[in-house]
Amino acid sequence: MENSTITVLVDNDSWIIPYARALVESLKERGLDAAYADSPDKVRAGWINFMLGCTRIVSNAVLQLNKYNLVIHESDLPQGRGFAPMAWQILEGKRSIPICLLDAADSVDAGDIWIRDVIELDGTELCEEWRTLQGEKTAQLCLKFVDEYETLKPMKQGESSSWYPRRRPVDSRLDIDKTLRDQLPLLRIVDNERYPAYFEINGQVYTLQVFKARSDDGGL
Repeated sequence: MENSTITVLVDNDSWIIPYARALVESLKERGLDAAYADSPDKVRAGWINFMLGCTRIVSNAVLQLNKYNLVIHESDLPQGRGFAPMAWQILEGKRSIPICLLDAADSVDAGDIWIRDVIELDGTELCEEWRTLQGEKTAQLCLKFVDEYETLKPMKQGESSSWYPRRRPVDSRLDIDKTLRDQLPLLRIVDNERYPAYFEINGQVYTLQVFKARSDDGGL
């Protein structure tokens, strides 16, 4: 390769930060000049700019610094472009979640796809657990690109697409007239700290935190 400089760009409040930092260390172990960046102005000129968990628009000036600008998206593109695709698909009851490594493009999630893979769930994972699987698979795809880029060929997306909207705090609201079984998918995707499940009765709002019981908790 002409230049081994790689930047891993992550929003500074993203859940994926620990996985991005681990990715940087794995790249360094391969003898590459890898660095972590928490803002676009820290992206270095070089070979690859992995943009992970970024929700801000990155300028063309930044994109021109590297030969490849790559992002991750968890859907069967071009279906499921947009926001929080993994959470929306868990709500839909899916257990096999597609994940793609693709070029950053002017249109969101519309770039050429380099790698497709799948995140397999057993249907019981809570947010922290499926986020772990998501973070680990993200790093795997980035490393696969680095290791196999000479044999990989990008593929253009189809024309017919669909879009997931941004999730808001109101999307974590429970329906008190539905069963827990019916609302288990929602309980699996809420974040206990950032956007907890909540419900309202008689004008009072209550929040819930959801955890899996350990085998030694009360004989469970």
